[in-house]
Amino acid sequence: MVDDLFLKRKAAQIRKDLIKMIYEAGTGHTGSSLSNTDILTALYYGVMNVDPKNPNWEDRDRYVQSKGHAVESYWAVLADKGFFPKDELSTFSQFNSRLIGHPNNKVPGVEMNTGALGHGLSISVGMALAAKMDNKAYRVYTLMGDGEQAEGSVWEAAMSASQYKLDNLIGIIDRNRLQITGSTSDVMSNEPLDEKWRSFGWEVVEVDGNDVVELVNTFKKAPYASGKPTLVLANTVKGKGVSLAENVAGWHHKVPSQEEYEQAMGELTKQLEVLQ
Repeated sequence: MVDDLFLKRKAAQIRKDLIKMIYEAGTGHTGSSLSNTDILTALYYGVMNVDPKNPNWEDRDRYVQSKGHAVESYWAVLADKGFFPKDELSTFSQFNSRLIGHPNNKVPGVEMNTGALGHGLSISVGMALAAKMDNKAYRVYTLMGDGEQAEGSVWEAAMSASQYKLDNLIGIIDRNRLQITGSTSDVMSNEPLDEKWRSFGWEVVEVDGNDVVELVNTFKKAPYASGKPTLVLANTVKGKGVSLAENVAGWHHKVPSQEEYEQAMGELTKQLEVLQ
């Protein structure tokens, strides 16, 4: 049983780590990574069965970050878990660094390279189907963005998952309702998103995607129906945890100034202090 305060503290620390990475590198997807931090924290510290000392362990749970641009939180989590040295985070987006701006499977713990949206779920369907064929108990989790739902390949994969009754597959949508050019409703409306996924044969669960404890409890209850994949619709706030970035589309791909950096780190430090 993972302590609730531990999870909340861990999420706040991961946010500090990713803000530092982006500020020092001078590049990164700030709002998107802050948005998905609680989801990654829930998975890696409260749900998934992985072994940093043996990242290619055959029976490990699989995680695919289809929303590849929001990689900074992912790097911070993998480093904190021990998949690679934490001091390597300081090389993010530097020359010859393997910690590039999208997931890179040269890094231990990363299942596949991602970046072009719409690919992650298709690969995850293959992984989940392989587990069924090999009688393996591992689960496959894949994180998508809500803007990514405009990609047709997402829906082809969704149909396949239902067809093959992949109840070992858990799709997650980081639903912050903002993308690089504005709100999802203005760019490409995806409503009613929950009903669309249900019509493709998925069990849909809607949660507060920034409540790390609720996320852990939700993931642990999957599958919600035998023979049906699960879609966790995680309602999040873009830029969560840093007031100047929250719900601001312009922070999708923005680097904080020194003043903004100091404000962000100060807010996150206070959040940690409250959780002690």
